[in-house]
Amino acid sequence: MGFDLKQTLKLGQQLVMTPQLQQAIRLLQLNRLELAELLRAELLENPVLEEELEEEKLEDEEKDKEEKAESKEMAEVKGEGEGKEDFDWENYIQNYSSPTNESYINNTNPDLPSYESTVQNKMTLSQHLLWQLRMTARNDEERSIGMTLIGNIDDNGYLKTTLEDISEKMEKPLEEIEKILKKIQTFDPIGVGARDLKECLLLQSKHLPNQELIEQIIGNHLHDLEIKNYKAIQKKLTIPMRKIIEAVKLISEFDPKPGRPFYETSDQYITPDIYIYKVGEEFIIVLNEDGLPRLRISQTYKNLLSKHHASNNEKDYINDKLKSAMWLIRSIHQRQRTIYRVAESIVKFQRDFFEKGINYLKPMILKEVADDIDMHESTISRVTSNKYMHTPQGIFELKFFFNSGIKKIEGKNVASETVKEKIKEIIESENIKKPFSDQEILEFLEKANIQIARRTIAKYREMLGYLPSSKRKKLI
Repeated sequence: MGFDLKQTLKLGQQLVMTPQLQQAIRLLQLNRLELAELLRAELLENPVLEEELEEEKLEDEEKDKEEKAESKEMAEVKGEGEGKEDFDWENYIQNYSSPTNESYINNTNPDLPSYESTVQNKMTLSQHLLWQLRMTARNDEERSIGMTLIGNIDDNGYLKTTLEDISEKMEKPLEEIEKILKKIQTFDPIGVGARDLKECLLLQSKHLPNQELIEQIIGNHLHDLEIKNYKAIQKKLTIPMRKIIEAVKLISEFDPKPGRPFYETSDQYITPDIYIYKVGEEFIIVLNEDGLPRLRISQTYKNLLSKHHASNNEKDYINDKLKSAMWLIRSIHQRQRTIYRVAESIVKFQRDFFEKGINYLKPMILKEVADDIDMHESTISRVTSNKYMHTPQGIFELKFFFNSGIKKIEGKNVASETVKEKIKEIIESENIKKPFSDQEILEFLEKANIQIARRTIAKYREMLGYLPSSKRKKLI
């Protein structure tokens, strides 16, 4: 058996991910706040870039007009224009550093909320507990132990380490650690500093009427309480069901995660990246550029590049920074155009939703928008990631508009989000003493001309945060 060595020539195409292309792709994925942070960093790193202040904008426009007119006259007198370099950096800079007039990246609507009005500063659980500790600690030792304990309390309000571990690391008596923990367990919110669910509920049961029965149920029958097996509790305690129900009603008002109000964001504002307004019969799209620095090329470096006495190293450095700056400015403009076109396509496909509400949301996939604006699906996916749209129907993530379809018994498919909304409406309207089973929900949907499997209903119900009917049932 012999082996031959041969050389072959093969021609092929390959997409090379240049740093510039990687940057453009990354810019597409950023939301407005992330983009603002990146631009601020670029302003610090690249000396050729500078931010144009709003008050300078009008002055610069007038000055540019005068300079262009003057340059034209001088060129005519001196006969300039011959023997130029291969690439006219000055012209390139002028074109890309001037403010754009395109409506889709010019956000001057006075009705839009300012950046400051959309940010809400909220005290964390740790800050709230430390404030109470400072008010109650009698000496530095108590304060030191308390700070260590609070540092080990998670966002839900639970202590996530053992007292023995803290005692060992701080070289303090276990009794002293326990004493300070009991002090913290009296802080607001009630139930904070517990080591498990049972202790958390017991802390909240103090000073309540019927405390002895409540502590009995929590301490010895927590599992039956969780699955709402009240008959088992009654049988073990041999007391009237009425008293069990009264105690359960009080327990149901306890919060199993006392720290939750400090990290929930439901009451905080989401800053939209896109605003949709209806004016007459048309929908107007406005990109939110509040807080985004307007970039331009520094005139100082423009002048330095044109100086004949500048060294080659200086010119090379400035040219490299110019290329980087211009690519960034061009990529930002392209990003804004792409986001605008995607938003425009979504409005076109989902016009009924914008006019009438969620029950009119249509099934839609990324490919439909990609084909509509002649872009790749991966580009649409990047654009719609982590960005929000303010609409006449509320604020929605862009991904919300892309959802699968559920078959109707007759007619076109209906969007899965619309089905979820109908399931929510059915559950919200039920009798809490006799909640609807998944089979009953299925029958309601069939009457509404929606064909869906029971397991899909269970899946959507769980996604909406609703328990099965047996656990939603309330006797009180």
